[in-house]
Amino acid sequence: MLYYLFTYLHELGVPGAGLFNYISFRAAMAIITSLLISMVFGKRIINLLRRKQMGETVRDLGLEGQKEKEGTPTMGGLIILASILVPTLLFAKLDNIYVVIMLVSTVVLGAIGFIDDYIKVFKKNKEGLAGRFKVVGQIVVGIFVGSILYFHPDVQVHEEVAANVEVVNSVDVSHLHAQNGEESVEDTKWIKTKDMTTTIPFVKGNEFNYNWLIGDTNKSYGWLLFIPIVIFLVVAISNGANMTDGLDGLATGTSAIIGIALAIFAYVSGHIEFADYLNVMYIPYSSELVIFISAFMGACIGFLWYNSYPAQVFMGDTGSLALGGIIAVFAIVIRKELLIPVLCGVFIVENLSVVMQVGWFKYTKKKYGEGRRIFKMAPLHHHFQKLGMHESKIVSRFWIVGVLLAVITIVTLKLR
Repeated sequence: MLYYLFTYLHELGVPGAGLFNYISFRAAMAIITSLLISMVFGKRIINLLRRKQMGETVRDLGLEGQKEKEGTPTMGGLIILASILVPTLLFAKLDNIYVVIMLVSTVVLGAIGFIDDYIKVFKKNKEGLAGRFKVVGQIVVGIFVGSILYFHPDVQVHEEVAANVEVVNSVDVSHLHAQNGEESVEDTKWIKTKDMTTTIPFVKGNEFNYNWLIGDTNKSYGWLLFIPIVIFLVVAISNGANMTDGLDGLATGTSAIIGIALAIFAYVSGHIEFADYLNVMYIPYSSELVIFISAFMGACIGFLWYNSYPAQVFMGDTGSLALGGIIAVFAIVIRKELLIPVLCGVFIVENLSVVMQVGWFKYTKKKYGEGRRIFKMAPLHHHFQKLGMHESKIVSRFWIVGVLLAVITIVTLKLR
């Protein structure tokens, strides 16, 4: 909203108003605003949650320090959601289709988590929202995102061609240079394609087309593969973040680290010169996503003010389902979804540890009459707790692993 106001003031000649034309300035304002919202208003929201007796009900799992968390306010994900949505609405271009995708996905995923927390807290049902309803909501988000990315004309991959080549359905994107603070290149032409192209890590000439897998030479049926992949990633990473949210600051800090890597990818993908230098896919208009992901990082870091050990508030499913889903959708939008197994390695391993534990227990119980376990407890972070490791040390080490994975992911820009 402020973007449009200051653009108008800039046209009137008001000094300084032109700063809002720069992605970097608006991204900085977004992260500062999200930090202030989460840190300043976060305390008030926590007090409100405490007055409403919206405390966490803790099941006795025999873990050290577990009972001390009884009654800690939950549903703190509302702080995270507010800290993401408000700065984005203030500083981003709201007519940008990518921003719209992220805003809608955030609201829907946050609503699913909120309903789950509401049932747990107010209905006193420890099971919360039935798992099948959560998955249905996540599938709806996946269909929404996949459909727009495939069928919306403004988000097709663009391919640069020589200025003297006559092309059909070409589009002049020279105005995008000025948007990024670059000099305009008047003879730039791009072809709008129906290719669902993405990036393969560690491979030279690393663009991969989903249409190729199903032999779709007419580029008409690639969505039959693309949309299911989007759904799978949204469900997997959203639930992975939910599984990771078991120790103070673990999911929040890991999400912030992932957000930094995604911000770098979004910026270079939406900047024509950086994309050309790094030989990565140039996605016009996607640089606007830097504002959203900056707000995301600020929200996560600001929430750590109250969520780090010992936590004064838990995010609940309101926050964890949204964080994981946002990360998955963002990576898909900037065509870096094949990097998710590396970048979101912590979430994936936490999720897999539960799948492996449950699967092996059922298999051994059926075969031997007695269920056996791979880990002392799942998700994986509880396994280390059972080994006697302090909660804060586990969180710190998981963060270090997250940083390592983020660096490896960023290195894929040049290492092929």
